[in-house]
Amino acid sequence: MKVIITDCDHENIEIEEEILSKDGVEYSLSQCKTEEDLIEQCMDANILINQYAPISERVMRELKALKLVVRYGVGVDNIDVEAATKLGIQICNVPDYGMNEVADHAIGLIMALSRKIVTMNQYTKNMVWDYRKAIPIHRNSSMTVGVVGLGRIGRNFAKKVHGLGYNVIGYDIYYQPNSEDGTDYITKVDFNKLVSESDIISIHCPLDGSENLFDYETFKAMRDSAYIVNVARGGIINEGDLDRALDEGLIAGAALDCMEKEPMDANSKIFRHENLIVTPHMAWYSEEAARELKAKVAQQVIKFIKEGKVSYPVNEI
Repeated sequence: MKVIITDCDHENIEIEEEILSKDGVEYSLSQCKTEEDLIEQCMDANILINQYAPISERVMRELKALKLVVRYGVGVDNIDVEAATKLGIQICNVPDYGMNEVADHAIGLIMALSRKIVTMNQYTKNMVWDYRKAIPIHRNSSMTVGVVGLGRIGRNFAKKVHGLGYNVIGYDIYYQPNSEDGTDYITKVDFNKLVSESDIISIHCPLDGSENLFDYETFKAMRDSAYIVNVARGGIINEGDLDRALDEGLIAGAALDCMEKEPMDANSKIFRHENLIVTPHMAWYSEEAARELKAKVAQQVIKFIKEGKVSYPVNEI
C-alpha cells in the first residue's frame, strides 16, 4: 500500500520513517493545505497520515484508492467522518498520547488563575510588593471543580485535581462514575448544576455537539467568583461572549489553550483582560508525548496493512 503524509509541521519525520521503512512501506511527505492540493498530490494513496489538511467528502471521493486516514492527534474536526463511513474509509486517531500533559496543563492553568500567579507576577515586578492585590484566594479543599467531559483526559484530570483536595463534580452524557474504575469520587450532575455550583470549570469534551456550549447565558449562570479553563477545542467557548462576560465581571477569569481561530492575532481585543491567560494550543506537548504521537500514527499504518484494522477506530466500517 502507498502511504502519504498529507502535511506535517514537525521538525522531522524520523520516527515515522523508521517504523514505516522497517516494514518496507512506501511513503512520501507532502505539505497539502487545500482540497485541491490533496486531490492533486495524493491521488494514488491507499493510506493518508494527516495533520491539518481538509479531508472532505469531495477529497475522499476523488481519492479512489483511499482506505485509511490516520490523524496526528485526538480531534478529527478537519475530517468528514460521516462521509468516510459512507465511502468505506477507516478513520483513526491517537486519543491517548498526551493525556497526562493535557490534564497537567489544565491543572497548571487552574493554579495560575486561582492563586493569581500571572497577575501577581506582573504586579510585583512592575508595581509594588503587596500580596493584598491578590485578595481573595481560597484553599483547594473549599472549592468545587466541574469537569465537562469524562473521557480519557477528563478522568485523568479529575483524578489529579481530586488529589489536590478539590471537590469534583462532572458532566458527561455517556459516562457514569463508578467504584469499579475508581471514579466514584466524582459526583455526576447535569450541565446546569455543574455551571451553577462550580468554582472552577475545566473543559475536556469534543467540539462536535458542543459548539458555543459556553455562551453569554451560560456565563451569566456561573458564579461571579468562578474560573473557566479550556484545553479541549476552540469553539466550545464563544469568545465574543467570554470577552463580554469578563468585561461585565460575570466570572472571575479564564484560561484558554485553544481558540476558535488559530493562530490568534496578537492584537486580539480579548487579550486586554488581566484575568485571562492564553497559551498557544500546547497542552498536549511534552517531548515524550510528541515522540509517542509520531510512533503511534506509523504503528497504526503498519497494523492496518498487516491486520486490516486499527487500534483507535473513529468510525465503524
